[in-house]
Amino acid sequence: MSDTPLSLSLQSRSSRFFAAWRPSALRRNWPGIAISGVIALAATFVSTAYGGPQLLYALFFGLAFHFLSQDAVCRPGLHFCSQTLLRTGVALLGARVTFEQIAHIGVVPLVIVLVAVISTILFGCAMARLLGRERLEGLLSGGAVAICGASAALAISAVLPKTKENEEFTLLTVVGVTTLSTLAMICYPLIVHFLDLAQTPAGVFLGGTIHDVAQVVGAGYLISNHTGEVATIVKLARVACLVPVVIAIAALYRTRSDAKEQSGSTSLMPFFLIGFVLMMTANSVHLIPDAAHEWINSASRICLVLAIAALGVKTSFQALASLGWRPVVMLVAETVWIALLVLGALYLAG
Repeated sequence: MSDTPLSLSLQSRSSRFFAAWRPSALRRNWPGIAISGVIALAATFVSTAYGGPQLLYALFFGLAFHFLSQDAVCRPGLHFCSQTLLRTGVALLGARVTFEQIAHIGVVPLVIVLVAVISTILFGCAMARLLGRERLEGLLSGGAVAICGASAALAISAVLPKTKENEEFTLLTVVGVTTLSTLAMICYPLIVHFLDLAQTPAGVFLGGTIHDVAQVVGAGYLISNHTGEVATIVKLARVACLVPVVIAIAALYRTRSDAKEQSGSTSLMPFFLIGFVLMMTANSVHLIPDAAHEWINSASRICLVLAIAALGVKTSFQALASLGWRPVVMLVAETVWIALLVLGALYLAG
């Protein structure tokens, strides 16, 4: 069978991915990896001891070490963490989801999830245009709010054109969605009680609107075990939307007029998404032992924390501040949009 452009692209990306894990490459990268590891350990300690989002701590601690981003010894390892480990962490997220879980939530909640995801991304693009920002910022922020917070922001960023401005906006998006997700975990259960939602609709609301998986679990089980289970399943259905959304965004930027300039950074089927689908398929057919789930989830989290720490080191406070107030307004508006949309759909369905 002749090689197609897609197969050649995947072969090239897979070879580069595995080359990054060779002992010689790791020896060259270890200073930057060590710095990211120390920052990640500090963030994990503070999060465990005092509470709060681990990824947000890793980002803030990384920003304090921005001066190392220009060090020739540290730069290769920081790039490895912010690129290769990022993609590895996203691929391993597939082990959290099964096709059975998605089918189990039923037709109506699944339709609500799909409409919420698509409309929030489109709303993000509309807000970006209204506020005079780039369309890709609307795609990135809308996708992060619509799917799974910081993890989605990192996955979408991986297929966007690689520029310093995009990296800075990605970090601001991570900060924003993590903060808003934490606030939602506290406030949304109060909204559930105020509106007197039944346990199942409450689970659909929490799982369909809160950005990060951990906060969904916390908010859901705060109400009841049943609500927590429904919220988790609905949230995983949103996570499963990561694959088609990222493929669509990659295809969008591949077919732009400047495709020749971006072809090195954008692929129709990114290699890490193939890993995500394979992990989800293996989990669906029970090829992953129960004992291995915790290890895989921990490995995914470690990779993402290291990636965020490295991205933090590569970015300065001044660069984040230079983005202004408009991205913050975009994230808040998108969060309010998806919450009102899911609530409205629940009342129409009920």
